[in-house]
Amino acid sequence: MNFVDNFRQNFLRRAHRHINNVKIFLLALKVASSAKPDPDKKPILFFKASSGIDDLSWNSAFQLLTSWGLRLRGVPVRFFACSSGMDLCVLGTDRDDPAKNPPCPTCVYQSRTLYTGAPVTWFHFKADPNLDKALEKSDLNELIRFEYAGAPLGPLVLPGARWILRRHNLLDNPQTRLLFRRYIRSAYSLILEFEKELDRQTPHAVVVFNGQFYPEAAVKWAARKHGIKVITHEVGLRPMTGFFTEGESTAYPIEIPSDFQLDQRQNALMDAYLAKRFQGDFSMGGVRFWQEIKGFDRALEAKIAKFNKLVPVFTNVVFDTSQPHANTLFTDMFAWLEEVIALAAQTPDTLFVLRAHPDETRIRKTSLETVENWVITNKVIDLPNVHFIPPNEFISSYELIQRSNFVLIYNSTIGMEAVLMDKYVLCAGKARFTQLPIVEFPATKAEYIDILRQRLSGVIPEVRAENIQNARKFLFYQLFRSSLPFEHLNPSIRGTHASIEMFDVNSLREDKTISIIYKGLFEGGDFLRYEDSDSINDYRL
Repeated sequence: MNFVDNFRQNFLRRAHRHINNVKIFLLALKVASSAKPDPDKKPILFFKASSGIDDLSWNSAFQLLTSWGLRLRGVPVRFFACSSGMDLCVLGTDRDDPAKNPPCPTCVYQSRTLYTGAPVTWFHFKADPNLDKALEKSDLNELIRFEYAGAPLGPLVLPGARWILRRHNLLDNPQTRLLFRRYIRSAYSLILEFEKELDRQTPHAVVVFNGQFYPEAAVKWAARKHGIKVITHEVGLRPMTGFFTEGESTAYPIEIPSDFQLDQRQNALMDAYLAKRFQGDFSMGGVRFWQEIKGFDRALEAKIAKFNKLVPVFTNVVFDTSQPHANTLFTDMFAWLEEVIALAAQTPDTLFVLRAHPDETRIRKTSLETVENWVITNKVIDLPNVHFIPPNEFISSYELIQRSNFVLIYNSTIGMEAVLMDKYVLCAGKARFTQLPIVEFPATKAEYIDILRQRLSGVIPEVRAENIQNARKFLFYQLFRSSLPFEHLNPSIRGTHASIEMFDVNSLREDKTISIIYKGLFEGGDFLRYEDSDSINDYRL
C-alpha cells in the first residue's frame, strides 16, 4: 500500500469513527431520557476493557445494545469503566516495548462516548508497594504461577499475555517479565477496585466480554469469589451475532436436548449453509479466513500418488483464547504435533499433509510462534512423507478431507465438518463439540497415541450415523440457536468492527435478542434462541 492509499484509508477510518460516535452519542441520550430503572431490581454491572480502544468492535457493540435494551426494560445498569485504571492493559500493549504506556486518552474518550448518559464508576490504578517488592525478582515461571493475597494473579494474566505476544511458549526475557509484572500489578489493583464496587452495588449479575484477557478474567474471578453470577460473551458463529453464556464463552458450552432432531426446514437451512461453507464462503467476527480456495496443483497430485494413504493434520492458532480449554491431553498443540510427526516417521506409506490455520497470518494478529517455524526448526519438511501447507496458501481443506483416509485435528471446527463429509476424525484437544459423540476424543495422551497407531495400521472405524447427526445438531445450535442476531448493526470499513444505524431505541423493549438475554439474567434462561415456524427466514447465512 503506497502513502496516498494509506493516508486515504486512515482518513476514511477516522471519519467513519467520528460519524459512528456521533450516532452513538445521540442514541445514548435517547436511551437515557427513556429509561426508568426499577428501584426494586438489583443492578447489572457491565465491564469490558479488551474489546477495543478507539473504535466500535463487534463485542463492544453487542454489550452496548444489550445494556440499552435492559435499561429500557427497567433494569438498573451500571458500567465499571477504566480511566487509566491499569498500569498496562492488553490491547494497549506494545509487545516490542512493554515499558511504553497504553493510549489511555483515546480509549477513555471512546468509553465516555459509549456510556453517554449512563451510570458509570470510573476506576483508577493504585500500586501496591508490597506486591511490587514481591514481583521484583521473580522469574517467568514464578510469574506464571504467581499468587498474592489469595488471588491467582499469574494464571489470570497468562492467556492475555500469550494472546498479545502471539505465542504459547513465552520467551523468558526482560521484556516478557516486565509485561507480566505490569499485568499482575494491574490485575490486583483492578480486583481491589472491583470488590469495592461489588460492596457498593450488590449486583444481580456481572456481564463481561470474553473472560480470558486479564482485566475481564480478574473481574470474573472477583465476582465469582463473592457468589455473583457472571455472564461472558463473544462473537457468534454467524455474521453480526453474539454468544452469551453463564459458562466460559470461549469454550462455547451449549446444552442440546437429547431428543432434539432437525426437521425438514432446519435440514434445508443446514444444507444451504454447508454448501457455502465448503466453498470457503463464511466469516466470523468480521473475519473471512478464505479469500479464495484452490484445487491441488500438479506437484501435490504427484506427491499424493506416491503413497498408499493420505492423512490431513489440521492445526490451530496456538495463542487463541480457545486453547486453554483445549490443552487437556497435551500441554499444547506443538506437543501434539511432536507425537504425530514421530509416528509419521514410522509410517512411510502414508502422506501426512500438515495444514497451518489461515488465521496465523491475519493482519494485526500475525502469530509469532507459527507452525511453519516449528516445521523448519524441527526439520519436519525433511521427512519424505510430510507435506506442509502454509497459512497463506489457499488449497482446499475440503478436498484434502475428501481424498483422505482419516483426519487428525487438535480442536479445529473442521473436524466436525469432516464428520459431516463421512470421514473418521481423531481429536487431540478438547473442542466445543467434543461434548457430544462426534469425533473420537480419547481420555488420555497414552490412549490417543495407541489409537493413532491403530488408525495408521489401517484399523479405521466407519463413521456412525449418530456421529453425523450429532455434528449437524451441534452446528445447527451454534449457528441458529446460540448465535444471537443484533439488529441495527452493520460492518464498518474494517469488517472486524461494527457500524451502528440510527433507529428508534424504544424498539429494543420488544427486541427478541434482548428478551433472550433478559431471561438468561433474571429467569433462568439459557441464552438460546428458539424459533417458531415463520422466523426461520430471518436467519442470515
